[in-house]
Amino acid sequence: MSRASHLNWRHLGLVVVGGVFGTAAREGLTLAFPGINGLPTTTLMINIFGAFLLGLLLESLLRAGSDQGVRRTLRLMLGTGFCGGFTTYSAFAVDARLLFDGHWPLGGPAAGVALIAATVLIGAAATWAGLATASWRRPLRQAGS
Repeated sequence: MSRASHLNWRHLGLVVVGGVFGTAAREGLTLAFPGINGLPTTTLMINIFGAFLLGLLLESLLRAGSDQGVRRTLRLMLGTGFCGGFTTYSAFAVDARLLFDGHWPLGGPAAGVALIAATVLIGAAATWAGLATASWRRPLRQAGS
């Protein structure tokens, strides 16, 4: 019987490496694009793009075969690691609170609620779009093929 992925040092290392690069990419984008028109749009865009990437990656890997070997490595490093480090719930929560409280130029309660709704709804749509893109690009492999 093999050890669970979360107890495997190699698997943990893959997640850490991916997470370092994902976090660095997010921080670089956040510094380069701090916001547009007085709104915290960078975190929103990062989370939407990350949701799309994760959907695309996971559906592509599923369609390529079982979760083992290089597919597991890619899932852990790019999915859990990179996308997990790239997207951010904590910065989203802080942005929503600051926007709600009026700390951004165009802020206020309605803007804070709109950011929360947009993140959840557009993020779900982006995930679906990633899944759909992967399924359109490659048919599902049958067992044993």
